[in-house]
Amino acid sequence: MPISIEAAEKITGIQVFGFGFGLVFVGLISLIIICSIMGAVCKKLVKEKPEAAKLTAPAPKAETIPNKGEFIAAVSAALAEELGNDVSKIRILSVKKL
Repeated sequence: MPISIEAAEKITGIQVFGFGFGLVFVGLISLIIICSIMGAVCKKLVKEKPEAAKLTAPAPKAETIPNKGEFIAAVSAALAEELGNDVSKIRILSVKKL
């Protein structure tokens, strides 16, 4: 059913604004409701394992660094160069792989 020109001329800017503003909020509220429903459905479908049954990653084994002395010397020389210090002033207490 087409709207007549007279009826279209009676629509004010406030009515258009109100319709658009209301439509946006109805859409946002609908999205919130849909997301809540989907969240509830997903929680029911995905069952959590008990805490005791959860697998944890094994602790990493300590890897030995081959030629550790050379590695420490290279790192301390690089640090001394970057910091502008003498190599004898740098003490590396421990090294671990990240």
